[in-house]
Amino acid sequence: MSEDLVNFFKALADSSRLKIVGLLAQHPYSVEELAALLQLKPSTVSHHLAKLSEAGLVSAKAEGYYNVYQLEEKALEVKSRSLFSRDDLNAAVADIDLDAYDNKVLKDYIRRDGSLKTIPAQRKKLEAVLRHMVKLFKVENRYSENQVNKILSGFHEDTATLRRELVGYGLMQRKNNEYWRI
Repeated sequence: MSEDLVNFFKALADSSRLKIVGLLAQHPYSVEELAALLQLKPSTVSHHLAKLSEAGLVSAKAEGYYNVYQLEEKALEVKSRSLFSRDDLNAAVADIDLDAYDNKVLKDYIRRDGSLKTIPAQRKKLEAVLRHMVKLFKVENRYSENQVNKILSGFHEDTATLRRELVGYGLMQRKNNEYWRI
């Protein structure tokens, strides 16, 4: 489906093609009429119409000597609705590594032994490091503050800051000196 999305946007990613779509939304036209209206060569208009036709946005029918082009309004409506469905948008990014940013940050901030070189000052980088740390806590378990400190000390000596940030970012919760992963 992502190829359809690319073709659809490529077809509309040209001001002349957008003008053609706008004109055809009002009235069917021949290539020669469109060329005169847009002050373009007929061969240029034919090229644009071919792109729009490939995307299913226009169609032609023979009327005597001329091909008359019309906007496929139903196709435009259906395509625009389907292209922006949650499933299709998700499919468009299916081959992207969504952990790439986190992996880059971890590579920059974590030593070979798993400890932090330093606690990141930038919020986005800190959040990536915290997402990595929280994986050591089981969702179904409750942890005392000492247990949390013991786990976090493998990353950095400032366990109080790490605990506070894990809670602050909503990755863990705390009540009565008891912690758990969300």
